Amino acid sequence: MDISTAQSIKLSIVSASGLSKDALHIYVGMTVYLTLIAITRRHKPYMGWLGVFIIACAGEWVDRRDDIDSFGYWRWQASAHDMLNTLFWPTVLTLLWLLKCRNKASGRP
Repeated sequence: MDISTAQSIKLSIVSASGLSKDALHIYVGMTVYLTLIAITRRHKPYMGWLGVFIIACAGEWVDRRDDIDSFGYWRWQASAHDMLNTLFWPTVLTLLWLLKCRNKASGRP
């Protein structure tokens, strides 16, 4: 089984960081989210969430292609797991922001 360039890069990052692939998904998701929120000046966290979603989808598209080349099928459960890891905290933070905005608009503390 040949390892693609994308998978080689991922394995190098896992090796260099000492973190698991799952942990790296969480860190990448939060880094992208916070960076995009800083760029949009904190007024639009949903834009940060959308950016994380797009980048996660792109990463899973590469994994899908590699799965099909290596295994002959797409391991969609692994992709779903990766998407959940990547999007969990950005989703929680975005929902909290939306709840805060909703409460502020209705006059609740």
